[in-house]
Amino acid sequence: MDYTEAEKTIGVIFNDRTLLKQAFTHRSYLNENKNADIEHNERLEFLGDAVLELVATDYLYATYPKKPEGDLTALRSALVNSVMLASISTELEFNKYLLLSRGESKDMGRARQYILANTFESVVGAIYLDSGYEKAKEFISRVLLPKTKEIEEKRLWIDAKSFFQEKAQEKTGVTPSYKTLKEHGPDHDKEFTVGLYLNELLVAEGRGKSKQEAEQDAARNGLEARKW
Repeated sequence: MDYTEAEKTIGVIFNDRTLLKQAFTHRSYLNENKNADIEHNERLEFLGDAVLELVATDYLYATYPKKPEGDLTALRSALVNSVMLASISTELEFNKYLLLSRGESKDMGRARQYILANTFESVVGAIYLDSGYEKAKEFISRVLLPKTKEIEEKRLWIDAKSFFQEKAQEKTGVTPSYKTLKEHGPDHDKEFTVGLYLNELLVAEGRGKSKQEAEQDAARNGLEARKW
């Protein structure tokens, strides 16, 4: 695959284009292409996640000098969560460049969204390794940080779990509960699937790199499902 177009989309010219290819290489692809001369993107994802969090934290700290730590944490969580990163990856047409197994390539549902979010972090890691922190910061500042305005306007930074519980008790008189439905991946890179329940009724599911993130995702999906 020619990644010249991907460079144009990202707005970064790579010195080592192998890093960019690696950023788009999912573990499942290597399971079917064992002789491929490339690594999967999980190490880049690990690195990019740290760079992304630092850039977002630095930006929010400087932009909102009056906000307390709790609000800044909630804003950052809304800015760098899997839903937002998958959305931006879709806008950047990352789907065109992904190297996936045949099975994964057919799944365009929640699993693909999670892959896209991880790929965004991998691309950040690749830019950081190839061109340094400032270039990675420039990319994040261009494609992600402007979303902060949308997050504020739509109040996406509000704790979805608390909001869903408030609405559930108001409208149904039931306190929601969460149950871990599935754990997937190695210990250093777990993916959790959590179910949101009203009594025995499964309202929505959510995914995340921690149970807390998965519960927040489930609550957001629950609010959407119930149109609350």
